[in-house]
Amino acid sequence: MPDIAINDSTGDLAICPLGLDGVLVRFSRALSPQANGAAHAFCDAVIAAGLPGVTEVAPSLTSVRVGFDPAKTDRHNLTHALRDLLALLRDADTSPRRLWRIPVAFGPDHAPQLAEAAKLAGLTPDLAVAQITALQLRVLAIGFAPGQPYLGMMPPHWDIPRQSELTPKVPRGALVTAVRQLIIFAADTPTGWRQIGQSAFSVWRPDSDRPFALDPGDAVQFVAVSDDTLRDLQANPDSNGGATCEVLR
Repeated sequence: MPDIAINDSTGDLAICPLGLDGVLVRFSRALSPQANGAAHAFCDAVIAAGLPGVTEVAPSLTSVRVGFDPAKTDRHNLTHALRDLLALLRDADTSPRRLWRIPVAFGPDHAPQLAEAAKLAGLTPDLAVAQITALQLRVLAIGFAPGQPYLGMMPPHWDIPRQSELTPKVPRGALVTAVRQLIIFAADTPTGWRQIGQSAFSVWRPDSDRPFALDPGDAVQFVAVSDDTLRDLQANPDSNGGATCEVLR
């Protein structure tokens, strides 16, 4: 079955068959904040619509997979229902619902690869921190580990590669960077991404009624703090790492 193209300015927006029991709604072939926001807004709309026979709604960076039970619906009917939802969402608000402000220490005790990452981006360490903290990044996706956010997009000069070898372990709450994205690590883990800071914020809270602190589409702004301030936040498990959350809409 061929892609069912939807009129848009780029020609990238399409509904595509995916396996025997899935439909993929693609908003772009390239990652952008607009395509990512549209994918998450559409995911929410499909879930809210409660379409008959839908078994799964799973967003990625720029697309949404909609799974279905062939005994309860078929691809033709589901595709047309998804087209109708897309038409209703052309003017949808894709701005973030929440803004998180998260303290991060960028001092030598907590940012062992900041100078290296800054050099790769063509910056001094101080300028790199200034750029990081000036931006409101979006949660593009949650993945790899429970609650772990992929944040973007950084400016093009931050399109730095992963390392050629793994760092044996970075700690939970580490801020790492590669390919124009930042991540807050959910747990101690090896990584090929460079550690450029450290937070005391827990993105994964298994004992909470909301285990994932961040949602796809949230905005995140980092606030630079001293190494001593971070140690104080780490010593207070009830501080949520000093993070605050503002509801925007």
